[in-house]
This record gives sequence, structure tokens and C-alpha cells, in this order.
Amino acid sequence: MAMNENMMGGQAKKASKLDIYQNLKVKIHRKLIERLDFSNIDLIEKDLLSREISRILEALIAEENTPLSTAEKNSLMVDIMHETFGLGPIEPLLSDPDISDILVNRYNQVYVEKLGKLSKVDLLFRDDNHLLQIIDRIVSKVGRRIDESSPYVDARLPDGSRVNAIIPPLALDGPVLSIRRFGVDPLKMSDILAFGSLNQSMAKMLEGCVKVRLNILISGGTGTGKTTLLNILSEFIPHDERIITIEDSAELQLKQEHVVRLETRPPNIEGRGEVTQRDLVRNTLRMRPDRIIVGEVRGGEALDMLQAMNTGHDGSLSTIHANTTRDALARLETMVLMAGMDLPERAIREQTSSAIDLVIHLARLPDGSRKIINISEITGMEGNTIVMHDIYRFEMQKMEPDGRVIGQFVPTGIRPLFMDIFKLSNIELPSGVFERSSQ
Repeated sequence: MAMNENMMGGQAKKASKLDIYQNLKVKIHRKLIERLDFSNIDLIEKDLLSREISRILEALIAEENTPLSTAEKNSLMVDIMHETFGLGPIEPLLSDPDISDILVNRYNQVYVEKLGKLSKVDLLFRDDNHLLQIIDRIVSKVGRRIDESSPYVDARLPDGSRVNAIIPPLALDGPVLSIRRFGVDPLKMSDILAFGSLNQSMAKMLEGCVKVRLNILISGGTGTGKTTLLNILSEFIPHDERIITIEDSAELQLKQEHVVRLETRPPNIEGRGEVTQRDLVRNTLRMRPDRIIVGEVRGGEALDMLQAMNTGHDGSLSTIHANTTRDALARLETMVLMAGMDLPERAIREQTSSAIDLVIHLARLPDGSRKIINISEITGMEGNTIVMHDIYRFEMQKMEPDGRVIGQFVPTGIRPLFMDIFKLSNIELPSGVFERSSQ
């Protein structure tokens, strides 16, 4: 009984100390905001501004006359700097390159995905209002809003990281924030080769497919690396081509100079002014594009995208959520119907089979690794069915005691039809690249 009372007393003491720290942080932060002139803050050199704010903070901490150790004082100063100019408690997580997802379920429950594994972190916001302030700071910077009339939003951070937020009354336990991280330096083909997401033969083949202007659809589930692969493949687009990207929330980071980036717009508070991906795809056709990249096809724009691919806009790239390559085509068919056109099933499938050349399917395996599971070529129609065959697939062999998945990428032995285009374009692949091993 006495032990339980001691434990409860220790927890209460810890909570009380945390409350004192949070209250002190709020008080000093409020005073700092009152003293700073935010109208001229962008004109001040960063180092000079940092020194000046540190000086003001030192004075404000001294005024409070609260005993703090040097470590506590430094921690408080860092927290207030993050609160004033960054994203509060999650700011340190954004500087960790190994973190790919930051998931705030409630103000006092934060998870991160690090190296493919989810774990809870010892980090919390002050309360729901504090978390809501940080969400509002993120979305307002990209011209979006979140409130009771529009309680969920997609946005992005300056580094391209994808943000989704949803608040009450839709989120029952308080505001929820999800951040899909993108590194400051986008991954290259050499990086995903090192991660084992594909092999050298597949990489060379995909490079050639982009260069000869095949239309490529990348499918996979959430967090499988579809956008990352799209970014990587875009590196192989020649620099003398005009590229137009269309996204719900801009996150692609293309290296070419001649790139036009378009982003959808949600309706305003009166419910007017919405610009959809379909509107942007239609407008893009009037902008003389060499390549059209749709970040993710998810609605009626699928019809306009297929028509563009069938009318001279070869070399287009896009991603789609699906469980298999065959499911990706079925979803695409459903999306075409969402455009409101009463097209017969066969007409949609004929458009799809003539528009898309290659479907690449990605998956995240049980050990957290992301791999290309299938590379499939579409070769035409047989009756009412789209004909598609795998060129490469990943074959899982076993799982190690530590959870690692062991497997290999194998060619199916089928020589793809696009090899004739490779030959005309003087693109050579290593001999035997499509031959299946006899083992």
C-alpha cells in the first residue's frame, strides 16, 4: 500500500513539474511575441536574429525568477524558438533524416515511423488548442484553411513533406496531424538500389523506358514509395523537354529546369473557386507539354489523362493506389466512370490498353522494406480483357528470425515488346537481362 502511494506521489510530482515547465514556456513565449516586431523580422540576418532572441529570452527567464538548471534553461530556449518560428514540439523530429512519418493522434500521443518501424515518442503538445495552432500555422502558409466548416485539409511543408490534418467534430478525440516526410535531398536510383528495392537490371530497364517515352503507371498501397519512385524516374527525362506536373498537394521535386508545377485549389468559405485535378489536366493540354506528370490519379481526371496519352503526349507518369497491377487497371476503369461519361466497358479498356505501356507495383514488406514487386507490360486486348504480363517480379523465399524478408528479383523470361523501341533508340541492355535462371 505504501509502495503504491509512493509511486503515485512520484507520478504526481513529475506531472506537477511538467505543468510548471509548460506554464513557464507559455508565459515567456507570450512575452517574447509582445516584444518582437514581426513586420521587419524577415529583413534581419538569421544569425543576428538568433542572437537577439536569445538575449531577450535570457532576460525574460531571469525576470520569472524560477530556478532552472543550465540544461533546463537551454531546453526551454530551444522549445520557445521552435514555438515561435517552427512547428513547436515536432520541430526536432523534422530534423531527423531517418524519420519518414510523424503521426500525432492526440496532443499527448505522438508516433513516428523510423527505418520502416512505428514507435511512440516521449513528446507532447500542451493541449488541443496548442496542436490546433501548429496545424493552422502549417496550412495557412500554403493558402489553405481548417475550421469547423472545413474540418480536414491536405497541405505541405516547405521541404515538400505531405501533411494531412483533421479536427473535431470529425476527429472525436481532438485534432489529428499526419506528416509524410520527404528528405531535403531527394532519393536517387543509386539509393533505392542500395536499399534493395530493385536490382541493377530493372533499374537500367526503367531508365530506358522513361527515355523512350513509355507511359508508366506506378501502383501500390499507402507508404510504399510510389511518389519517391516517380521522383526518381523523372530524373531520366531529358532536360530539353517541357514538363508539367499536376498534384493535389505539391510534393514532387524535379531536377529539370523547364518544369511547370500546378496544384489544385479547394473551395473557399462560400464553397466556390474549387480547381480540381481534372480542370488542371484539361488546362495542361493547352500549355504545350512534352510530358505530363499527375502526382496521383484519384478521380475523373483519369479519363482526360488517358486521352492525353492517346493523343501524342507520350512519356507521361502517374501513381495510383492499388493492391496489384491488375487492381490498378480496375481502379483506373472506375475512375474513368467517375468523370460522368457513359462509356461502354470495352471502350474504357481499349483506351487504357493503348494508353499505358507499363505498370510498376510497389509493396512494403513485413520487415518495413519497400520493394518493386512487379513490373508488368500491357500488350493489348484479348476479347474484353486487357492483356498484361510480368517482366520482373519479386519472389519471397523465407523470413529470418529477426523479421528480415529474404527473396530475389527474377525475370519471367518474357521479352517485352518495347525492346523494339529500345533498339531504334540505340538503348542497350545487358545480355540475358530477361532470361529466367534455370535454378
